[in-house]
Amino acid sequence: MKEHYARIIEAIGEDLQRPGLKDTPERAAKAMAYLTRGYEQTVEEVVNEALFPSDCSEMVLVKDIELYSLCEHHMLPFIGKAHVAYIPDGKVLGLSKIARIVDMFARRLQIQEQLTVQVAETIQRVTGAAGVGVIIEAKHMCMMMRGVEKQNSVMKTSAMLGSFRSQQATRTEFLSLIR
Repeated sequence: MKEHYARIIEAIGEDLQRPGLKDTPERAAKAMAYLTRGYEQTVEEVVNEALFPSDCSEMVLVKDIELYSLCEHHMLPFIGKAHVAYIPDGKVLGLSKIARIVDMFARRLQIQEQLTVQVAETIQRVTGAAGVGVIIEAKHMCMMMRGVEKQNSVMKTSAMLGSFRSQQATRTEFLSLIR
């Protein structure tokens, strides 16, 4: 990857021998590997058997989970927060695992719509929950730094599964809790 970054830097007209750029290809390659480390992870590794028996049947919500991702269309960042809720059905997931699942999918070349669905479907599959709701709010640098250059735009996406889709009261409770 380092060599590819060197070619990109040269292609934009820069001098790789300039002191500030001498180590940039290597740093950029390391940064990209870090920003896309989600490809190196699996759900099984992230969850690490942190499922626990529970009689809880009320909504579990983790809100304002920071996320950082790269738009798959322009490879520019989008930055925001995820709100993830589920209704347990005999098992609860370790709290940090919810944030780790968000991170695993966010740290891939991504579109926000797909990220939202991936998180919801994974929480559903792992926990067997009666319902899952995920809302992601993010600012996209591809819309802010180029193209239309709209600085105050925020994209919101949602995925509602099970009781979050079929029961208006569950959906309403979720939405009221994240406001």
